[in-house]
Amino acid sequence: MTTQHSTRADGALETSTMAAITQHRYGGPEVLGLDTLPVPTLGPAEVLVKVHAGGLDRGTWHLMAGEPFVVRMMFGLGRPTQPVLGIDVAGVVVAVGDDVTRFAAGDEVFGIARGSFAEYAVATEAKLAKKPAAVSFEQAAVTPVSGLTALQAVHDRGGVAPGQRVLVIGASGGVGTFAVQLAAAAGAHVTGVASAAKHELVRDLGAAAVLDYAVTDMASLSERFDLIIDINGRTKVGALRRLLTSHGTAVLVGGEGGRGPLGGAERQLLSPLYGLFRSQTITGMLSTEDQGGIERLGELLAAGTITPALGATYPLADAPRAMADLIAGRISGKAAIRVV
Repeated sequence: MTTQHSTRADGALETSTMAAITQHRYGGPEVLGLDTLPVPTLGPAEVLVKVHAGGLDRGTWHLMAGEPFVVRMMFGLGRPTQPVLGIDVAGVVVAVGDDVTRFAAGDEVFGIARGSFAEYAVATEAKLAKKPAAVSFEQAAVTPVSGLTALQAVHDRGGVAPGQRVLVIGASGGVGTFAVQLAAAAGAHVTGVASAAKHELVRDLGAAAVLDYAVTDMASLSERFDLIIDINGRTKVGALRRLLTSHGTAVLVGGEGGRGPLGGAERQLLSPLYGLFRSQTITGMLSTEDQGGIERLGELLAAGTITPALGATYPLADAPRAMADLIAGRISGKAAIRVV
């Protein structure tokens, strides 16, 4: 049984259509357009959110571009099966399915949805959490996917501990800005790797030192690290090994520099082999979308342990321009698409 929007009693949903950023083929920002679509209907365990903001990151780019090819295998070979772009969401609940127990109309929430670059989006109950009152919708919207990835990389896979020396490669990006804060909050000495223009940002997030990837030869560094969070995927595994202490851990998060159908994700898939017969640990990871993790992010936001590095905010109609700025590297940290 589905819950139709006409059954809502609070009057917040006054239309059967909505504005949305859509794509009907894979490609660059030029494939994105502002369309009018029907407001989606709900399943029994789903929540309809009136979107205030959505988050933009490299994961959204992968879905738009259909790269690497494995993305098309998962989300539509010839064209995207989900025409509305956007994953991260923050907004207000306007309707819930029959089986939903944790949320009611009027609740301010954030989490992971289907098609968040729209006036309304649907999310499963398990992928939402209450938005902290002191956190803006834009800040909350840019947190879920990148924050979950950083949380799982730094704590779950990396096992960060006080006093450790931690290297974050890709420290100024969406995941990296959260990883730097989480490691620093755990009492680690953090070194970030970022472009020179973004060094101040990385220091403000808690890094004790920042390296410029354009002029620093990672293989020549004399310092050794207990934990490396490699997000951009362009540093060879052999170089990462040389940067680790004898019992250090490297977490392979990204593969942006890779080619072929997996686009660099083969590093994560082959990671169990990298650590064979060695005291070091090389582990790959693909983040999981779980209720407990999103609720924990809400607690960290409320406590001020993490603060989203919101580098830019764009209105919904300017989502193509926002994507172009992301691709060109003109955005530091995260970008939000403001809907309301």
